[in-house]
Amino acid sequence: MADPSSEGGKSLWRRDIAAPLRSFIATESGSAGVLVAAIVAALVWANVDADGYERVWRTQLVIKVGGWELAQDLRTWVNSGLMTLFFLVVGLEARRELDLGELRDRRRFLLPLAAGVAGTVLPVGIYLAFNAGGAGAHGWGVAMSTDTALALGLLALVGRGVPEQARVFLLTVFVVDDLVALIVIAVAYSEHIAAMPLVLALAVFGALLGLRALGVRSGAVYAPLCIVLWYLLLRSGVDPVVAGLAIGVTAPAYTPARRALEAASGLFKLFREQPTAELARSASVGLTRTLSPNERLQRMYHPWSSYVIVPLFGLANAGIPIDGAFLVKAFTSPVTLGVLAAYVLGKPVAVVGTSWLVTRLSRGRVRPGVGWAAVLGSGTIAGIGFTVSLLIASLAFTGDMLAEAKLGVLAAAVLASLLTWVVYRVTALLPKHRRVRALLGDAEVLVDLIPPVDESVDHVRGAADASVTIVEYGDFQCPYCGQAEPVVRALLSDADLRYVWRHLPLTDVHPQAQLAAEASEAAAAQGAFWPMHDLLLDHQDDLRPVALVSYAEQLGLDRERFHKDLVRHVHAGRVARDVESADLSGVGGTPTFFINGQRHYGAYDLATLTEAVKVARARALIGRSPRMPSNRSDR
Repeated sequence: MADPSSEGGKSLWRRDIAAPLRSFIATESGSAGVLVAAIVAALVWANVDADGYERVWRTQLVIKVGGWELAQDLRTWVNSGLMTLFFLVVGLEARRELDLGELRDRRRFLLPLAAGVAGTVLPVGIYLAFNAGGAGAHGWGVAMSTDTALALGLLALVGRGVPEQARVFLLTVFVVDDLVALIVIAVAYSEHIAAMPLVLALAVFGALLGLRALGVRSGAVYAPLCIVLWYLLLRSGVDPVVAGLAIGVTAPAYTPARRALEAASGLFKLFREQPTAELARSASVGLTRTLSPNERLQRMYHPWSSYVIVPLFGLANAGIPIDGAFLVKAFTSPVTLGVLAAYVLGKPVAVVGTSWLVTRLSRGRVRPGVGWAAVLGSGTIAGIGFTVSLLIASLAFTGDMLAEAKLGVLAAAVLASLLTWVVYRVTALLPKHRRVRALLGDAEVLVDLIPPVDESVDHVRGAADASVTIVEYGDFQCPYCGQAEPVVRALLSDADLRYVWRHLPLTDVHPQAQLAAEASEAAAAQGAFWPMHDLLLDHQDDLRPVALVSYAEQLGLDRERFHKDLVRHVHAGRVARDVESADLSGVGGTPTFFINGQRHYGAYDLATLTEAVKVARARALIGRSPRMPSNRSDR
């Protein structure tokens, strides 16, 4: 591994090594403040200079090549152009959840699917109850979609102490919500469909799928086809933002495989030996190929989408002139009242009611991954609709009705935030045990570790009946493992915790790691695994064979037996068993931690791991964590 030197006063090993979902949530939450600022700016601008506000966004922007030209006003370029990238990110996250997230267990797709669909259907029904037979009925789509980015951001503000699982539940449910909303835009709010451009668009999309199947990964090949797909959908009459979603859901997500990482390491070594431009390009391509298309696209577009495109969309669409007369008219308008009731009442009733119904009908086999307080909080915060709501409003309405719809969306966001604050404030007042159950629930969690801990085989330190088990895949020559070791030892002061070491020698970058692992097993054969483990991590700078033998002598082991075991590689099979389990568990680097069977994503400093242990223990106390077999303690 690379040298863990400090950069900017902070060791690289302490940085957050985020899972895609954790990174997604962090970006969405962080960008919420930028979006709120854009909304406020739009309202101020529209009320200080309404004519100027509209004049800017109606400015024509023309792209012309020879006799061909494409002319749209600036607001349309934002709404139908840049927002395509926003929906690309939505599609990428939907695919990531299906491939790597909670939805990789397809049985778990039932509840978010049902809650997501109900979270669109019930609000639409409420809206139509206010507008049946009226001029506003055509805008029913305004009342259906939660703005996941803004909801996650405001949840972080008004729901302090909300567990990570609640945000994951919200995101999982409303990825479905976004998918339904896009289908509605494509079907219900696309007029004058032209058949030929639509057929050509489908052909281009088929070509994209074909290239993906052939393993083509060059952006230079895909980018022109994606632009053509967007243009053909625009000409067909279907809102072209659908192109972003379609492209996103076809990008597979997976964790880097160990063998792919080893191949990339080999390419870098070739470049190191002969630093030529050709080998530099080969190494760069090899490194990039270890990442899934989904992750590469997310890293490229998600920050731009969250911090630039969505705030720009808010600036272009949230501005409405507000005065006393308008407020009186709007809050007696069926459009405003319908949108307000749909979000503030319809969303929480749909989310909570559907979750309860699915749990009841499945007799508890399918249930929310969080407690009922978190389900209710997710339902209330889901009353924040903005991005897709305003997009549909701009397609469905003009003039006063458009302004009334926007006011309903903004007012619903304020009320939804207040209700969510109340939910989590009341929950915080509960006794600790009831509060934990209300937030975390009692559903079984997905287990990432394969196989589970077996104390007859694994090396285990700590209480055999501990409620929390930490498994580390480590490499004795890895400097990051060496720096994580003091953290592990500090954690082991907790009497209700056990620790397991599994080998993952990264032989392509650490040539002495394999023999060091075998040395620890040779020591284990003489009842001294943990003393040797500690000694090897304390002397990472010298793991030569002669040093390993000297460490055995230092521990008072049988020197001749130890030496023969190393020379004959007697314990290579035992090390290979751990490496195989690492491959099955999706581990490609070290150190990688699993806490009660779930992979730990994030930093592995003391504060972060301590907090993760607390959450795992809380789950165990309410029967959530899968307990692992215990019959022996190897100390």
